[in-house]
Amino acid sequence: MSLDKPYLDVPGTTIFDAEQSRMGYHLNQFCMSLMKAENREKFKADERAYLDAWAMTEDQKQAVLARDLNRCISLGGNIYFLAKIGATDGKSFQQMAGSMTGMTEEEYRNMMVGGGRSVQGNRVVGEDGDAQAHRQPQGSAGKKGNN
Repeated sequence: MSLDKPYLDVPGTTIFDAEQSRMGYHLNQFCMSLMKAENREKFKADERAYLDAWAMTEDQKQAVLARDLNRCISLGGNIYFLAKIGATDGKSFQQMAGSMTGMTEEEYRNMMVGGGRSVQGNRVVGEDGDAQAHRQPQGSAGKKGNN
């Protein structure tokens, strides 16, 4: 990394900065292609073939195929672009966010209405709060060095 990034120690958070943007450019462009109905149809008909038409890394393609949104984010995906995958699958943004936290849609909604996650145990990476990567359903996608 070229710059000092003190924000890398925020658990459960990936800051979409210039480096993430460069890394995820083709992944995010793929996501934007899903705004067109004909592209959604092509993707649904043969996901792997559609992904292979994009200059994405194999890790990015595998993350999309697995619908591992936490991993997609760690590989440069921006949640606002990734939402196009969820929409293609008929999922709401709330359902997607819930899946990223291991909660049902209702549990996620109730947590957010209740004020979100507690800061207790979630101030820096390495504590034991519920936003820490080791407590997330999709494994260690948020851990440093997994990119």
